[in-house]
Amino acid sequence: MRTTCSSSSFLSLPTTFLFLFLFLSLFSVRSSFGDCSHYDHEPMATLGGLRDSQGSQNSLDTEALARFAVDEHNKKQNALLEFARVLKAQEQVVAGTLHHLTIEAVDGGEKKVYEAKVWVKPWINFKELQEFKHAGASPSITAADLGVKKDGHKPGLQTVPTHDPQVQDAANHAIKTIQQRSNSLVPYQLHEVVDAKAEVIDDLAKFNLLLKVKRGEKEEKFKVEVHKTSEGRFNLNQMEQDHS
Repeated sequence: MRTTCSSSSFLSLPTTFLFLFLFLSLFSVRSSFGDCSHYDHEPMATLGGLRDSQGSQNSLDTEALARFAVDEHNKKQNALLEFARVLKAQEQVVAGTLHHLTIEAVDGGEKKVYEAKVWVKPWINFKELQEFKHAGASPSITAADLGVKKDGHKPGLQTVPTHDPQVQDAANHAIKTIQQRSNSLVPYQLHEVVDAKAEVIDDLAKFNLLLKVKRGEKEEKFKVEVHKTSEGRFNLNQMEQDHS
């Protein structure tokens, strides 16, 4: 004989079994969507290698991190450093992101270079200065450094520091101009100034640079000549792709 279960017999089940039935039903629904508990815990990540920051070293986010580093250093050391600019920015994957920053700051009227590490875990609004150390005096190319004349003769192009602020400004101007002249929808990003030479000619400084740039996953090299006028304006004078 076939037995059927009416709604009245279901309701007559003991209350304990009814709650058990409801609990099992809710559990099965939760399982069908998967366990979301990982959103409530810090993600686990292995230590990664250094890479260039996703944003430009002159981006607002990178500058904000650098200013934070300077401010935190001033608080901890009772110092009075004044932030000037970011010279280099790299990042490293940890439990979050460890930002490696090379910063130019003013100390008692003198520009100096500092290296800082800032640990960020955005999902819990965490930001901490891990390290801040002096890395030397800030280089700055001047006409005197390059030697406008030497024994009555112009010395010509001279090798200059690739991380010099003026070299970096010239390189960033070149990248910006290359992007404007390109039809590429993928932006060019400065990866590294491989080589830098400069000289002063009359009322302008000339920079001959070898740049390593990234466009998406593609890496390219460009030889550029950038002029800086006495008014401080940069102009990309020559550009060619380097295939070496």
